[in-house]
Amino acid sequence: MDTPLNVALVGYGFVGKVFHAPLIQATPGLRLHTVVSRDAAKVHADWPDTAVTPDAHAAFADPAVDLVVIASPNDSHAPLAIAALNQGKHVVVDKPFTLTLQEAQDVIAASERVGRLVSVFQNRRWDADFLTVQRLIEEGALGRVAEFHSHFDRFRRVVQDRWRERGEPGGGLWYDLGPHLLDQAVHLFGLPQAINADIARLRDGAQAPDYFDVTLRYPGHRAILHASALVAGNGLRFAVHGTRGSYLKHGLDAQEDQLRAGMVPGTPGWGVDPRSGELVQERDGRLVTEVARAEHGDYRAYYAGMRDAILHGGPVPVTPQKALEVMRLIELGARSSEERREIALG
Repeated sequence: MDTPLNVALVGYGFVGKVFHAPLIQATPGLRLHTVVSRDAAKVHADWPDTAVTPDAHAAFADPAVDLVVIASPNDSHAPLAIAALNQGKHVVVDKPFTLTLQEAQDVIAASERVGRLVSVFQNRRWDADFLTVQRLIEEGALGRVAEFHSHFDRFRRVVQDRWRERGEPGGGLWYDLGPHLLDQAVHLFGLPQAINADIARLRDGAQAPDYFDVTLRYPGHRAILHASALVAGNGLRFAVHGTRGSYLKHGLDAQEDQLRAGMVPGTPGWGVDPRSGELVQERDGRLVTEVARAEHGDYRAYYAGMRDAILHGGPVPVTPQKALEVMRLIELGARSSEERREIALG
């Protein structure tokens, strides 16, 4: 594309530096134009030709900027998104979209008022293993799904002094990994009838939730979503069981580790999952296990979709409606855990 869209990235912590900046720069038709950060040297060490400003509102007011990506702490998402929209910019917000359902509604109302696009960055829809699960379900390889288990476990026994692990609004695993797992489930199956959540602090000295186990009740199946900071073994990512068989996958998608290692998105090996899942099916009265053909993941597909939506119209890759649905489940899940009961969506 002769004239790429200029992107302003707000925040250059882990998420901005490791995920958003490389993905933006590696997506044809997008250019990392400005980074909002108080540490210009840190940004320029990676992107020497990119403008840096400590003032988000100055970036929003820049007429050269087309798209704003918000990768700042969770409690700043809604006010920054609304401010950018009011300056006529399209907006991408890192998950969680906002802290509350009401904030999400306010952001979307602002986007509709000014006629600009808004979306939430749900990159895990483009994990290799999730794309494989989606294909197997669509092909009918598993039959009618009865159980969908989705794990995102890690072993981080020491509590870190960072905002994500403090007892602040929007901190903890439910707001960090919950949006990913909820979005994937809703993307596959739609909204559930009810949610039953157990959200807890299990590590010594934990200030924010570091564990959740959530059941989404659907008419014909259950979706069980789990994350913990104290899982050194197991490594289960997906277990999907249906009337025709099962799909089992261990290990996380490779793209986060590839980005951490400095791999340029799109280079050979990008998005290739080193651990293929297993497909177990009944054939001639016996269970047969084989390696499931794995899809290739590519987080750039999200940004390519956002680019095309801005330039050519059509829906954004993750719609505002899906952002609202996930925020509704985030709120209801927290309430379910507090009240120790299942809550119907109604």
